[in-house]
Amino acid sequence: MSKLINTPCGQVQGTDCKLEGVVAFKGIRYATAGRWEYPTQVTHWDGIYDATEYGACSYQPRSFYDEEKNVKKYFYYNEFRKNETYSYSEDCLFLNIFAPESATEDSKLPVLIYIHGGGFTGGCGHEKHFDVPVWPTKGVIGVTLNYRLGPLGFVCLPQLKEEAGYTGNYGLHDQLTAIKWIKDNIASFGGNPDNITIMGQSAGAMSVQQHCLSPLSKGLFHKAVMSSGGGVSKALAAAPAEKHYEFWEKAMKNAGCETLQQFRAISPEKLFEVWNQTKKELRTPGSFPCIDGQLVVGTGADLLAANKQHQIPYMAGTTSEDMMPPILFSMAKKWNGAQATPSYTWYFDHQLPGDDNGAWHSSDLWYWFGTLPNCWRPMGETDEQLSAQMVEYLCNFAKTGTPNGKGNTSETNLPLWDDATSSPKKAMCLDPQIGMRKPSTLKMIYTMLTNKAVGE
Repeated sequence: MSKLINTPCGQVQGTDCKLEGVVAFKGIRYATAGRWEYPTQVTHWDGIYDATEYGACSYQPRSFYDEEKNVKKYFYYNEFRKNETYSYSEDCLFLNIFAPESATEDSKLPVLIYIHGGGFTGGCGHEKHFDVPVWPTKGVIGVTLNYRLGPLGFVCLPQLKEEAGYTGNYGLHDQLTAIKWIKDNIASFGGNPDNITIMGQSAGAMSVQQHCLSPLSKGLFHKAVMSSGGGVSKALAAAPAEKHYEFWEKAMKNAGCETLQQFRAISPEKLFEVWNQTKKELRTPGSFPCIDGQLVVGTGADLLAANKQHQIPYMAGTTSEDMMPPILFSMAKKWNGAQATPSYTWYFDHQLPGDDNGAWHSSDLWYWFGTLPNCWRPMGETDEQLSAQMVEYLCNFAKTGTPNGKGNTSETNLPLWDDATSSPKKAMCLDPQIGMRKPSTLKMIYTMLTNKAVGE
């Protein structure tokens, strides 16, 4: 099965995928950008665009070593990337669209855009757990995307500010441009540009939140989902771009570069090498969203206090063996509780089969995407049922702004969610006994104090 469609940019050829009745449009270039340049949205191509293969991922630390032999990183490699092959490039601004084969411009299906996590330094939009979401089988078009990472996506230098008027957050601007591209083109794939939900996990959730606080994204999307990273805290607050200058000027010096032109010209491998060297010397991550005065205009706490967030429905939650689970859960709960629009909190507390790591950071993604068959774990009927329920909730939210959907939800036998203001102490506990309950604070604290959480 393949499909040729016309878009405002030109014709594009899709391909069949793992799910019957679903067509994939892979590796669509949504923008172009030189090193440390802000992205320019693609508006035209000549001929038929071949969207049958995934595009390159952003360069990231794993581009330069053998993951199979890196013991410290093996858990997530084994979970999400083992036996897969990825290409890496600075030319990485690609997105993937998964739609029902029968969709037409008249379908006006809801759209769910996913932004991957990875600490703003790793990951891509087509790892095993993202390939292929089952959402189109529920009438929701899915989108995943790549963006620039690490020193390619989050450098801050005064020379760059002189050049463009602001600096930093190149990766966030990539994401914003991808959302704009979808807004402008998704009708051709059967999507409704006036019913878009954005979703992210970990650094992806932090990215989603920045877009929900940004004046640049007003009207581009209509709902948001944040897993293990939504909410605000002083510890994760963005600092002004100028606060990052010292780090990047040091990195530039470590690279032996006296000018921005020289720094732009070093190889990606050398760039990541000096980035790592500088992180060790200054004991700071060096790649994090900053207040650039354009996309990010203040700290999350200040903007939330001023009620500057987008007035849209939200879903936010965490996993029971998450990184800093009581803190992340509290952040999500407080964010939802601060909204005037109905918003919903979850707590994923399901022991995945195959080991005793519990509901570790990122483990819920297999279930939200419905991609359990891609996983090495001996998933059983309980896992399949929980995933089916979570997919139903997520797709309901994308369609209607509530995980309960509209009409008689008893047809799907799903427990109903309370919104965060009507039941502030409860969350939808996503486990085999799924339902609205107060999560175990003691369990979250124990996980944090015993360092049981698995983190990438």
